[in-house]
Amino acid sequence: MSRIPLHCFVPPYLLRQVASSVGLGVAVDPYAADCCGRTLRIDESFRAARASSADWRVAEGEEALSGPAWTVHTAGNAATLPGTPVRTADDAEASGDVAVDEAWDGVAGSLAMFREIYGRDSYDGRGAHVSATVHYEQDYDNAFWDGSQLVFGDGDGRIFDRFTRPVDVLGHEFTHAVTEHTAGLVYEGQSGALNESVSDVFAACLKQRVLGQTADQGDWLIGAGLFLPSVHGQALRSMSAPGTAYDDPALGKDPQPADMSGYVDTTDDNGGVHINSGIPNRAFHLAATAIGGSSAEGAGRIWYAALGSVAPDVDFTGFADATVAAAGEHADAIRAAWETVGVLGGPGAGPGPAPVPVGADVVEVRRSGGFAGRTVTGTLDLAGDDPRVAEVRGLLDRVDLAAVAGGRMHPDAFVYDIRVGERSVRVVGSDLPDDLRRLAELVLADER
Repeated sequence: MSRIPLHCFVPPYLLRQVASSVGLGVAVDPYAADCCGRTLRIDESFRAARASSADWRVAEGEEALSGPAWTVHTAGNAATLPGTPVRTADDAEASGDVAVDEAWDGVAGSLAMFREIYGRDSYDGRGAHVSATVHYEQDYDNAFWDGSQLVFGDGDGRIFDRFTRPVDVLGHEFTHAVTEHTAGLVYEGQSGALNESVSDVFAACLKQRVLGQTADQGDWLIGAGLFLPSVHGQALRSMSAPGTAYDDPALGKDPQPADMSGYVDTTDDNGGVHINSGIPNRAFHLAATAIGGSSAEGAGRIWYAALGSVAPDVDFTGFADATVAAAGEHADAIRAAWETVGVLGGPGAGPGPAPVPVGADVVEVRRSGGFAGRTVTGTLDLAGDDPRVAEVRGLLDRVDLAAVAGGRMHPDAFVYDIRVGERSVRVVGSDLPDDLRRLAELVLADER
């Protein structure tokens, strides 16, 4: 039995930033902050529930499901998946539900791109049926691939619009499934950042293909149209200029680096997988615009070939070498793109931040991971008069940190680092024992 990955679109750090803004005195809609906090809690509980389910991978030799190639369901703003079927691949006529029809178009476009350009039959290469669900939960601020299907929330109506609106959201999540069935990139460090970047790469290819754009004509924004007009930002990420996608009082500033000089060497977010993905993202943009024409048919073919040739733990340099090897007549352009971002022939990453010392009477909880991995940290002085102290002391009396299993890291999981004096433990969110989960909630209460 394997751990079920959950690939969420909105960076958990972004949700946490909005959720904690009210307490920090930032002018943000309290309802939107509440929705973002609730979305984080839903994601955690969903991962925990899925963790005990059967292996989602299609077994070798297993036949594709009979019937339509894909089905779009509605959860009716509840949490039951997949929900009620509304429209299948055979239903050419629109349903009238805009989210259903956007999801239908996105699945159709993703399947067509991978089939017509890369010769791939569905995400597994063997014609697996695609299931998508819209209207998941109430005011849910995310979208994800859970290992068996695509799921989309409606957004909170204050900061986030519906998650079916930008077609690249669907393309991103669909590509996570493709990656799992090809390279199986380990979701940690540079291979994890490549996992996230590959999803952005083919999301951008899909968007430009749907719009009939060349590489030079594309805006290279991931998630454009997802933010509502009140937000100071264009999108969740910019592939052409990482770090510039948004700068908003409630959301903070886009943290992605544009080259290796800004590489974040950290233990948070499985090694900064969502932040450092900006570096290979920019390399693809440079490669695609240098080659010209269709991104999907030009640089996209090269990236797809490389994805099928690398080891699961490949680093940036190894992946860059694989793209150069697959580039043929475009090898010089591909090499130049990676050199520009400092991966080939460029400076390495600098040292990470020094850990914050924690005294014997202080509990520190750091939560990272999710779609882009921004970290939130909370501390509690056990010698102080904070009303949470008594309950936290009781929880610590019942927990042996040395006996807690850390669990297997997987894409978009929340990861908790808990320290009490010299004792520490790192635990995947879905594997948190109940007492530690409650402790984390208490210590991070002011950061939500």
